[in-house]
Amino acid sequence: MSAVPLRIDFVSDIACPWCAIGLASLRQALHTLKDELQAEIHLQPFQLDPQLPPEGEDAGERLMRKYGIGEAQLKANRKHIRERAAALGITIQHREGDRAWNTFDAHRLLHWAGLQDADKALELKQSLFHAYFADNHNVSDPAVLLRIVSAVGLDVDAARRVLQGDEYADAVRTREQSYQQAGVHSVPATIVNGKWLISGGQPPTAFEDALRDIAAKATAG
Repeated sequence: MSAVPLRIDFVSDIACPWCAIGLASLRQALHTLKDELQAEIHLQPFQLDPQLPPEGEDAGERLMRKYGIGEAQLKANRKHIRERAAALGITIQHREGDRAWNTFDAHRLLHWAGLQDADKALELKQSLFHAYFADNHNVSDPAVLLRIVSAVGLDVDAARRVLQGDEYADAVRTREQSYQQAGVHSVPATIVNGKWLISGGQPPTAFEDALRDIAAKATAG
């Protein structure tokens, strides 16, 4: 039996730890199902905090204010996230004074990378997650972004030209708005064949079950 082709649109933000967890889980599930599915992952932008200034904001204070929680609950939530991430080989660190950064330019680079090479775009995405959550590097800083571009083997000069102008800004905003209008208000959102939604940073086994079910429905028509 031939592998079932699936288009997977992974809607996420670099500033979202559950997105890092979700992407790793999804890729692990697809590896397990490699003989059953022929899947293409397309990275789609979503900004949790589009108004963040260039200097960023204290990450802990932002989360406590956004969700109306205290420091004890913040620590418990973060501990759970770190444990889920570690089980997938992802490093997430939380330190005093960590900052939340604006991710718009990073999304522009991801859009550009996706036009060049889908596999390189995925590598760039994972490197951006690592920079944000393991190192707390400022992913709105062009110098940081260009170092990451270089590390994954993409064209640094072309990336610099993207960052120096407003190339792909409209494309990123249009895609963000289209997903919001379609009802996506939290991420990660994994959309299969433009029709089926898998919400949240699910474990690999949950992705496997959902994708098998979707593949069966897609095959049945």
